[in-house]
Amino acid sequence: MILVLAFLLQPSGGTWTWLHDVRWFYVLILSFILAYVITPIAIKAAWRLKLLDMPNERKIHSVPIPRVGGIAIVLAVIVATARNFQFSSELTGLVIGSSIIYLIGLIDDIKPLSASLRLAAQVIACVIVIKSGVVLNTLPLGFPGGHIIEIILTAFWLIGIANAINFLDGVDGLATGMVAISALLFFMIAWPTRQSYLAYLTIALAGASLGFLPYNYKPARIFLGDAGATFMGFLLAGLAVMGSWAYNNPMVAISTPLLILGIPIFDMIYTTISRVKNGSVRNVKEWLEYAGKDHFHHRLMKLGFSEKKTVIFIWGLNLCLGLGSLVIRDSGVKGSILLLVQSVIIFLMIVVLMLSGREIKV
Repeated sequence: MILVLAFLLQPSGGTWTWLHDVRWFYVLILSFILAYVITPIAIKAAWRLKLLDMPNERKIHSVPIPRVGGIAIVLAVIVATARNFQFSSELTGLVIGSSIIYLIGLIDDIKPLSASLRLAAQVIACVIVIKSGVVLNTLPLGFPGGHIIEIILTAFWLIGIANAINFLDGVDGLATGMVAISALLFFMIAWPTRQSYLAYLTIALAGASLGFLPYNYKPARIFLGDAGATFMGFLLAGLAVMGSWAYNNPMVAISTPLLILGIPIFDMIYTTISRVKNGSVRNVKEWLEYAGKDHFHHRLMKLGFSEKKTVIFIWGLNLCLGLGSLVIRDSGVKGSILLLVQSVIIFLMIVVLMLSGREIKV
């Protein structure tokens, strides 16, 4: 593996992929191997430095586990992207903003920070990303205050998805696999439509996630940590905004990222409403700090699912919804409506599972 990595990193490494118009394959393999090689180093370093996630009553694992796996994902994505020599202002801003998210998360993993400080850092990262040109474009031209509203919506989207992925990082391999699936789905739309900057970054994220997954899947030898999970979520959210998912069809353009990221979005909205309703959280600070066993994966395990079955079930739902995003672009208005109705039905079924899991006492 080390020899293959050395070959890929040499100046002429991957030249043939340029010649055959499969440069994405080079980025995929490079990011995969980088994450696969760096992760064991991170595991040893974490044990030596005592950077461990200790078990407690609200966590599933029963032994200490290293919690700095995100460093392997970050380095793999950045090196693979930089080695590819394909840049744009949007891509650069998104990588910088995501790196800030990772750094503040890493500090928090080592020594817990206040929710206010974490939120401030996330807002700064959003400003950098937005200034680079990554902004939602959903409102009609001439809409009063449209640009300001889109900037605010972009910030909410970036912070929301970053934390939604982090919330789902509660079972071995769940968040890592979901990010890999989502990134691959975004790539499958971006590459055929010649959105090269977007395609290379999505495939780098997918490769890094897949390279890390063997160490993170049950029984996990290392966790992403809040730093790794929020980095991946923030990057995914930015990719969703960067992409042009449909021309002259706003419904498809909006639906595509919502379908691909439907599970974390649903989980975040459902748990937020539930917590506000029962008085568990009353403001953003409490929302960021609250840690309960009321997420989708917790409810499935209360219903009797094993950890592995829970992960595979949610991965399957993620893929099922995401595949709809590949079809919706060519299905016409009627087909698009039917696919969206189908997705709503799936989410209603998830609500039933969530409510059933809540009623079971453990």
